[in-house]
Amino acid sequence: MKVTHSLRGRLLWFLLAAITLAALAQASIAYRTALDDADQIFDYHMQQMALSLRSSTPLSNTEANERVESAPGNDDLVVQMWSPDGVQVFHSVSRARLPQRAVLGFSNVKANGTTYRVFSIQTNNQTVQVAQDLAVRRNMAGNLALRTLGPIAVMMPILMLVVWWVVSGSLEPVARVRKQVARRQADDLSPVSEAGLPDEVRPLVHELNLLFGRVRTAFDAQQHFVADAAHELRTPLAALRLQAQSLDRAADPEARKVAVSRLTAGIDRATRLVEQLLVLARQEASAATGAARQQVDLAELARRTVGDLVGLAQAKDVDLGLQHADAATIDGQPDALHILLRNLVENGVKYTPNGGTVDIAVRADKDSVEVVVEDSGPGIPPEERERVFDRFYRVAGSEAAGSGLGLAIIKAIAERHGASLKLDKSERLGGLAASVRFPL
Repeated sequence: MKVTHSLRGRLLWFLLAAITLAALAQASIAYRTALDDADQIFDYHMQQMALSLRSSTPLSNTEANERVESAPGNDDLVVQMWSPDGVQVFHSVSRARLPQRAVLGFSNVKANGTTYRVFSIQTNNQTVQVAQDLAVRRNMAGNLALRTLGPIAVMMPILMLVVWWVVSGSLEPVARVRKQVARRQADDLSPVSEAGLPDEVRPLVHELNLLFGRVRTAFDAQQHFVADAAHELRTPLAALRLQAQSLDRAADPEARKVAVSRLTAGIDRATRLVEQLLVLARQEASAATGAARQQVDLAELARRTVGDLVGLAQAKDVDLGLQHADAATIDGQPDALHILLRNLVENGVKYTPNGGTVDIAVRADKDSVEVVVEDSGPGIPPEERERVFDRFYRVAGSEAAGSGLGLAIIKAIAERHGASLKLDKSERLGGLAASVRFPL
């Protein structure tokens, strides 16, 4: 038989089966107990009857035999008496015939198509034998057992109804949660009510609500990303169209050269914007799916970042170097941390004037590791330092080209690693000091 996976069905079937088995066991026990009690009672009565029939007076068997032959019998209880020489001198009114040899004490004898319980006692001048049909005992035991099982037979259906009501009532909150979820639209991610839920189910619903919250956050981020991307891409694409039209209308080689230069610069800006958008999308997807973590050496990562961007720094005659590097290893996502550090250094090189300086430092203590990128550029005014982490926000009057996504990506990666991000003024170089502190 296939066992149902329904918690309600399993509880009901197993409880009702347990009640039925308990009732059957109780019936068997009641019958055996009643039968044992009946045996003890009847054995005692047979013993007392045999003792009461003892006599020291010799008996004659003539009248007894005649009476046995002529009178109708009662086969349930048979009494016989024997003389010392083995002659039957008394027989109760019964058609039953028992063996002529008496076994002293209790014994079972098969005769007349049934089994008799026999008790025999012997004196100096007689042997008394009392026998009873065991069917009488079984009938009485059955009657006693039925009287015992009567209340159980009445209470069992009532108990089953009570169990059905209790199980159904206990699982009603679970059915309510199922109905709430079934009625939801695909975009409805509001929390499911936890009121009245059993202790075994409440943690599951709580985790379900947490999952709804994470999915809602991911959906909101996706919607914002799509809206922002559509808005930000519209401007560079329109500019590219205008630059292409200018190139088409250019009348002389010099004007054509200028138009081509502007078109190339516009394509580079659009390419950079698309790249940053793709990086941001990958980071958000990685945060939602929980990318694998491993041990990352921040000092080695800083050296690799300097090697990647040294060409960009040389093109602007910027002195890029690793000022300080403590051995420090953290648990994180290598690709994401590389993007974080690369964006910090790239922003420093981009906003530092020609001939400036950009330095990287990795400092470790017993509680944390701090990565600091300092530059000799114009820095960021204190009132703007919080807003620059918003997507597509750029400081007013900034001459360097950018998409306004670099610091937003840095902030998202830092938060995912439990790090704190801080922008301040560089006391040594005079520009911006961007620091990321990772807890150990």
